[in-house]
Amino acid sequence: MVLVGGFLGAFIQGALLFAAAGRLDLPRAWLFVAVSFVWMFGNGIILAIANPELLNQRGAWKKKKGVKSWDRKLLTLYGLSGFYAIPVVTGLDVGRYHWSNLGLWATVLGTLLLSFGWVLVTWAMLVNTHFETTVRIQTDRSHRVVSTGPYATVRHPGYIGAGLWALGSPLIVGSAYALIPAGLTILLLIVRTHLEDKTLRAELPGYADYAQRVRYRLLPGIW
Repeated sequence: MVLVGGFLGAFIQGALLFAAAGRLDLPRAWLFVAVSFVWMFGNGIILAIANPELLNQRGAWKKKKGVKSWDRKLLTLYGLSGFYAIPVVTGLDVGRYHWSNLGLWATVLGTLLLSFGWVLVTWAMLVNTHFETTVRIQTDRSHRVVSTGPYATVRHPGYIGAGLWALGSPLIVGSAYALIPAGLTILLLIVRTHLEDKTLRAELPGYADYAQRVRYRLLPGIW
C-alpha cells in the first residue's frame, strides 16, 4: 500500500493542480509531477529494498496504538496544507488567474530544493527504522535513540526534508501565491518538531542525553 501511495501520490497532486488550473498546457506543472513521481516512488522502492520493516510499519500507521492525540490533528492539517492546498493554489495561480509567474530560476531552485528534501528524508528513513508516520513511543518495537547519519547533525532531519519539499513544489511551477500554504506546512512541521522533541525528551530513555550532544532540532546554529 505504501508503494501504491508513492506511485499515485504525484499523480493525485498533479490531478489537483491541473483541475484547479483548468488546462493541461503547463510544462512546468508536468515537470513538477515528473520530479515528484521520481522521488516519491523512488523513496518507496529504496525502502522496500533496504528497510522493508519500516515500510511495512509506515503502511500500518492507522492501526498504531499510543499515538499522541495532538499528532493526529497535526497530521490532518499537514496533509490538507501540504498535499492538497499547495497544488490547488498553484493551479489556480499559474493556470487560471495568473496571479504570479516566477521566472525559470524558481523552477531550477525548486527542483533542487525538492530533490534535496527527498534525499534527506530517504537518508533519515534508511538510518532510522523507527521513522514511523505518527509520533508515539514505540515500546512494541524496542524504540531507541538513533544518532548516526543525519541525526548526528540535527535531531529531526526528516522534517527539514519535508519542509524543503513543501517549499520547492510551488517554485518548480512558478507560483508565488502557493508559497502561502507551503509556509503554513512548514509552520506545522515546526510545531510538530517542538511537540515531538518534548515527548521524546520526557519518555524515550537516552534522548535527553542525545539532545545535549546534538543541540539543534532542525537548523544547525539556529534551532
